Amino acid sequence: MRQVRVYPDSNAVAESTAARLLLAISDAVAVRGRADVVLTGGTVGIATLAAAAASPLVTSIDWTSVHVWWGDERFVAAGHSDRNELQAQEALLAHVPLPEGNIHRMGDSDSFASAEEAAASYEEEIAAAGTPAWDVLLLGLGPDAHVASLFPGHPVFTGPTAETHAVHDSPKPPPTRVSLGLASINRAREVWVVAAGSGKSDAVADSVRRTGVPGGAVDGTSRTLWLLDVAAATQI
Repeated sequence: MRQVRVYPDSNAVAESTAARLLLAISDAVAVRGRADVVLTGGTVGIATLAAAAASPLVTSIDWTSVHVWWGDERFVAAGHSDRNELQAQEALLAHVPLPEGNIHRMGDSDSFASAEEAAASYEEEIAAAGTPAWDVLLLGLGPDAHVASLFPGHPVFTGPTAETHAVHDSPKPPPTRVSLGLASINRAREVWVVAAGSGKSDAVADSVRRTGVPGGAVDGTSRTLWLLDVAAATQI
């Protein structure tokens, strides 16, 4: 089921998404004893994590039962400012009692000789965790309607899907990345796409209308939730 929620501005998107995320994590732990959450980068994605860190709800969660994953990552050196996991660490993860072993970072170029090796290692890590049906999988949306590192017309998106992919020649720098594939993304119980700003409005409309762009190809098995500000929602 696809649902669209529209908020006044990007701050409201981040604040509301943060509250939803913390409640969803708490519910998953209560019902299943564990929560597996896939994080995203981007302006709104990281603002959401910062809002979560500041929320009073954050203290009600048993973080030892929470596992954190990523939808994509830039294949650069550890500690590089482009790394999604570094931004997430600064925004949220460093502020909650989350065991290091519960943080599943995608590989960096210091640890792996190629993006292919990093993608294969992440696939093995997912399998070792029982190939989770992600409780919540967060995605940002690019102005070209890309999600994770799946870009329109790129062979990784147009070709056979897999659990993880090495991405080369990304149209958005840096050019080399690791990404979950649609097979993994669409296993999530809930997929949430966050977007804000008028520059995303065409991409949002194309995605919600399922016009063949990556943003239109993602769906949770229980729910797909589009969390937008007014400017991003003007074309739907």
